[in-house]
Amino acid sequence: MAKTYPFSALVARMKYITRWSLMHNSRPESLSEHTADTALIAHMLCRIAQHCTGTGAGIRPDTVATAALYHDAPEILTGDMPTPVKYKNDSLRTAYKAVEAESARAMASLLPEEFTGEMQLYLTGAVLTDAERKLLKAADRLSALIKCMEECQTGNREFEAARAQQEAALHAMDCPEAEYFIEHMLPCFTQNLDELTRGRF
Repeated sequence: MAKTYPFSALVARMKYITRWSLMHNSRPESLSEHTADTALIAHMLCRIAQHCTGTGAGIRPDTVATAALYHDAPEILTGDMPTPVKYKNDSLRTAYKAVEAESARAMASLLPEEFTGEMQLYLTGAVLTDAERKLLKAADRLSALIKCMEECQTGNREFEAARAQQEAALHAMDCPEAEYFIEHMLPCFTQNLDELTRGRF
């Protein structure tokens, strides 16, 4: 019988993990949705860095987008730890990062050993430079902000404070690519399909 490698099947289980578990959601968001959105935004931030803000030297859009697809994969084993708990203090933050690192190592071990090390770099984000890691973090927060906006737009006041927190965190990052996205792209996320496409196709 051929040896099997369960890594891909395990990663596919991201669709079963629900985010924002401490809050009432008008529409649940899976980890798969979040990672796809984050990857798309991260890729866009890289392009903004290269073509709009002039800070894109050495930035690898494809590498950043791929790392974004895996950035929360360890949560398949750990679950989605609520942000107020994860970042409550330095001790909890350090302990959770250690758990995530161990989860990444365990997941990578489910691959052929020829590329276990390479994939572990994506699972931990170690494949990224500091500049690329900042763009991925900004994309992660923008994805969360968009979720908050969508919930607020339905009249769900549960996400008002989270929206304000995400906006403040993004501005505090001093990330020109995120600011460009917020100014020029984020407003479109409140529009419906007709508004998004009218006069453009």
